[in-house]
Amino acid sequence: MKQIIFKPELHKYSTCGEFIQDFSLGKGDLIIASESSYKNYFAKYVTDADVFYPRNYGSGEPTDQMVEALYADIEKTGPHKRIIAIGGGTVLDIAKLFALRDMHPVTDLFDRKIPLIKDKKLILIPTTCGTGSEVTNISILAFIQRGSKMGLADEQLFADYAVLIPELLENLPFHFFATSSIDALIHAVESALSPKATPYTKLFSYKAIEMILKGYQKIVENGKESLKLYIEDILIASNYAGLAFGTAGCAAVHATSYPLSGTFHVAHGEANYAMFTGVLKNYAKKKTDGALNELNLFISNLLNCDTADVNEEIENLLNHILPKKSLSEYGATEEIIKKWSESVIKNQTRLLSNNFVPLTQEEIYIIYKELL
Repeated sequence: MKQIIFKPELHKYSTCGEFIQDFSLGKGDLIIASESSYKNYFAKYVTDADVFYPRNYGSGEPTDQMVEALYADIEKTGPHKRIIAIGGGTVLDIAKLFALRDMHPVTDLFDRKIPLIKDKKLILIPTTCGTGSEVTNISILAFIQRGSKMGLADEQLFADYAVLIPELLENLPFHFFATSSIDALIHAVESALSPKATPYTKLFSYKAIEMILKGYQKIVENGKESLKLYIEDILIASNYAGLAFGTAGCAAVHATSYPLSGTFHVAHGEANYAMFTGVLKNYAKKKTDGALNELNLFISNLLNCDTADVNEEIENLLNHILPKKSLSEYGATEEIIKKWSESVIKNQTRLLSNNFVPLTQEEIYIIYKELL
């Protein structure tokens, strides 16, 4: 059984200047970036690179339409030897595709009609603390006409270099911190419960859970303005979570969140949080021993509560970071959640195979219904 995948070479720098000195960005490089991060930290050091900002091609989560529009413009430049991505999950997921030899049309790529062959070096630099995308082989896009997200997972999507630079997060707005770090927490929890979890992935899962929950506790105690004191730890924790789920995988929380994101354009981490404890409670209806019991014991010690109260106490803590909404507050109805249940069973088998326990379409509908 595969124990853990360490694919990209991992680097960490205190400042962007240190990174640029080592990697010498310039001619032959394609930079796909968050505009503010690039202009504030990189632009003065870089000449002759081709630079594109995905936000100029669409807002919110990455979509097939955004990628196609970006592709049309990037095709007019180059050739490129390296792809450097500087941004959150949207930027990193998009950049992985441009490291491939062929990626158009992107629908055919995700439908596996185009062979995945990586022919450029890929450097991924996160500017949020949640996706862990810098160390995973997964790209997620929302497909507009299909009304849902799809994930593409393949070894060809691994970065050559993953680079952590805490300086990039010094001005991260609290809301983006909240949605991204909650996503990281859920990565860690889902990978800890996955049947593919190993002693090695659990080292990273459990440490990530501990670092994120302790960080939240300190922020709640000391106020949101104290975030800058803990942001580096949570950046590292999100990287740990990425290393864990890159091998063990995410599961039903992510699978059930995708239709919510796709239908109502809800941020990925926020959509995950909407589904998080609802999925865990329904796991516990079917099975309470094994990995779930182990996890609940661990979290109960961190939150100083009984194991029976873990889900409630997690929500109490997380609601200080990002208030949770019901599905109906986003606009969901019973008719919509029935369609979502069908969509999850049909389109998210890759994720559902990592569930702590199997879930039927009816059980997925019940999860949605309870959260409505």
